[in-house]
Amino acid sequence: MPSIVSSLLLASAGLSVAGANYTRIDGPLFPETVYPGRESENPVTIAGSKTNQTSPPKYPSPWGEGLDDWADAYEKARAFVSQLTLEEKVNLTTGTGWELDSCVGQTGSIPRLGFKALCLQDSPTGVRDTDFNSVFPAGVNAAAAWDRGLAYARGKAMGEEHRDKGVDMQLGPVAGPLGRAPTGGRNWEGFSPDPYLTGELFATSIKGIQSNGILTSAKHFLAYEQEHFRLAYEAVPYGFNITESVSANLDDITMHEMYLWPFANGVKAGAASVMCSYNSINNSQACQNSYTLNYLLKQELGFQGFVISDWYGTHSGRESMLAGLDMTMPGDPEGQNTNTGASYYGSNLTIAVLNGSIPQWRIDDATTRIVAAWYYVGLDNKTTDINFNSWTLDTYNWEHWFVGGGAWKQVNQHVDVRGSHAPLIREIAAKSTVLLKNVNNTLPLTGSEKLTAVFGYDAIANPEGNNACVDRQCDNGTLAMGWGSGSSNFASLITPDMAISNEVAANGGAYEAVTDNYALAKVGPLARRADVSLVFVNADSGEGYIVVDGNYGDRNNLTLWGNGDALIEAVAANSSNTVVIIHSVGAVLMDKYKNHDNITAILWAGIPGEQSGNAIADVLYGRVNPSGKLPFSMAKNREDWGADVLYKPNAGTGGPQTNFKEGIFIDYRGLDKHNITPTYEFGYGISYTNYTYSNIKINKHEVSEYTAATGKTSSAPTYGTIDMNPAAHVFPANFTRVPMYLYPWINSTNLSSSSADTDYGKDVPLPAGAYDNSSQAIVPAGGAPGGNPLLWDVIATVTVDIKNVGKVAGEEVAQLYVSHGGPYDAPLALRGFEKVLIQPNQTATASFDILRRDIMNWSPTQQNWYVSNYTKTIYVGASSRNLPLSLKF
Repeated sequence: MPSIVSSLLLASAGLSVAGANYTRIDGPLFPETVYPGRESENPVTIAGSKTNQTSPPKYPSPWGEGLDDWADAYEKARAFVSQLTLEEKVNLTTGTGWELDSCVGQTGSIPRLGFKALCLQDSPTGVRDTDFNSVFPAGVNAAAAWDRGLAYARGKAMGEEHRDKGVDMQLGPVAGPLGRAPTGGRNWEGFSPDPYLTGELFATSIKGIQSNGILTSAKHFLAYEQEHFRLAYEAVPYGFNITESVSANLDDITMHEMYLWPFANGVKAGAASVMCSYNSINNSQACQNSYTLNYLLKQELGFQGFVISDWYGTHSGRESMLAGLDMTMPGDPEGQNTNTGASYYGSNLTIAVLNGSIPQWRIDDATTRIVAAWYYVGLDNKTTDINFNSWTLDTYNWEHWFVGGGAWKQVNQHVDVRGSHAPLIREIAAKSTVLLKNVNNTLPLTGSEKLTAVFGYDAIANPEGNNACVDRQCDNGTLAMGWGSGSSNFASLITPDMAISNEVAANGGAYEAVTDNYALAKVGPLARRADVSLVFVNADSGEGYIVVDGNYGDRNNLTLWGNGDALIEAVAANSSNTVVIIHSVGAVLMDKYKNHDNITAILWAGIPGEQSGNAIADVLYGRVNPSGKLPFSMAKNREDWGADVLYKPNAGTGGPQTNFKEGIFIDYRGLDKHNITPTYEFGYGISYTNYTYSNIKINKHEVSEYTAATGKTSSAPTYGTIDMNPAAHVFPANFTRVPMYLYPWINSTNLSSSSADTDYGKDVPLPAGAYDNSSQAIVPAGGAPGGNPLLWDVIATVTVDIKNVGKVAGEEVAQLYVSHGGPYDAPLALRGFEKVLIQPNQTATASFDILRRDIMNWSPTQQNWYVSNYTKTIYVGASSRNLPLSLKF
């Protein structure tokens, strides 16, 4: 089993000190490189992005204290947990096994106290593996809308559907992957490679989902940036000979300023749980990484909820529990050990408490965190039972599907939970559509075009059926979502072909289509006759357990799929009015089309969910003035991004090694740093009207000085008394077991022979402090959920005036960027955005609150945030490279 000895390596040096002024010296440099020209400030080397790096562990696992608005939930949870037996505590921490209950994950229950099994269900785009549910626009579309209100509404609506299916926890939203590499397979489940934009939408989504009285699982923690090699057992059948998960190797500054940043927003917003990821972080598995779980999440960010493993992300028992993992899912071990009746937790956890290798305070803390989260969101008032089954859509089937056991019963009530969500889905999809090019007002179309021609299979439904490809594991037909566990079934899907043909028919026009991307001989004749030629193309990706067209989750390239480029070229060669519509999971290479004379308009529509066709018709025909902005950059060449997926295993001592040597310089930060001109920059998007910016002002607020958090925690509490006699914990007499089901009881009073986990037992050493239950010092950057409360002070408010100088009303996304001023800072970092509706010839004011954390940098040596001794400059405008207003701060 993997060792827990390593976690995250802190940069051995990250700041030089000259008097009271800190000079920042981080950057995307290779390890052991001295910064040229800075030797006089003391020679400094960077450690933290190199192969096989390790780090000291962090123990003990912090116990929840009910900080801030968690106080009432913790008071109730303590009273509840005090009543529990050891088996009941274990039941709450362990899944019951894969495909053995109704949901993708379920815990055990506590019948005598009326605590039902918790139902945990994907996905971040809708309720997975059921019917009569909505399919929402993906996270990347929510980001492209740049609208906190829509993000909240989307979260609320998804939460309602999960609640009405009887789900207790929606497995989402997603802030990891952040999007280090544009080819990353699951980037679309999250929001943006910018940590600020992701953090804002991550937080509002959590609030929206949990407003329904259900839990969220904020995921995937942490630095989960590729699908290749995420799990060793998954990669081996693909021909990759590896024994450990891929390790994301990164320095402490990059960790804090990029990948941890949005999770601070999520914790501050009240995330009930956080899901640890599959990858290793600096060669320690994420779900047993004591630095990221114990120190960063629970101590520094003050997280009060519980940590849950990704499915099969648990690699040990005692080590994981002491490193901060509170709940394992689906309960089984990874890989070939699935559905064997074994678990790292379950009965092995019972044994570990009885033999003293896990102290009572730690199992009590894990259980208290779970129950406190249950109270925190109001699940104690739940009224809807589980009314679906994830493993079959049949109305009747076995209660325990995998083993064909239990009662033959109604397992699906086919409850329609869609409500009135279709208009919201349509609105988000339309408002997240980004207009990239529009020559001579080609768009909007008038509706009076004599012949409208549509090209590409991306305009039509999958000929085999909307749900023919399980978990969307194909690219047949229009791309409305990516593949994997982040997908859900379509109760209905409005395709572009359906919506546009209806639009044309309603206006008395003619409509023809060629929807075979390879029927190029048929393209030219139709394109030459058309008044407007609409070309639909796509690029797909998804989760690593599925391979589509040779893409192992991650995209192999950034080109269009299914002969899409040849299709565009064939149409544009024959039609002087060619409009390209892209459905893609992220960036694609579009530079050759930007200045193509016959391509008059380009739109990026992302993966917009079930209302795809209606939404694109709304934009094409002017019912919606496009207001979407790119939440990522579209560079000219793949190499311009500076970071990529590792596609072949390298020579790490454990798993493959990905070294984040680019540091904080991903996406637009890297393009800006290296002065690379993209095809379309981060934040770019045009409209059917035009805007001008003027009159920037700043109002600085009086706030107290930033000081390090101080003080100490309480000592670790225990709740109730555990009978330490093994005889009290064996299976009850005459108990009938469901095969493969995971139970908390033990097989015999001989703990050694009863255990199936050789890692349990005090003869296996752990680092110092793992069992320390004494009062602990509060870390400087900690003190409350989200970190030091002073980080969240509003230190200034910036306002700008925006005038609509066109002829139609529109919504403009005003963006605020900060230059931190140091030679190793990003030239610009997004620190604010506001979407404002403006009527023609009218002026609106956009207002941005700047938080203290927005102008700070991370100090590895101080282990705290600080304001560097460089002038801060604020820029406001329409995109990251269109910033007409600025002022010194």
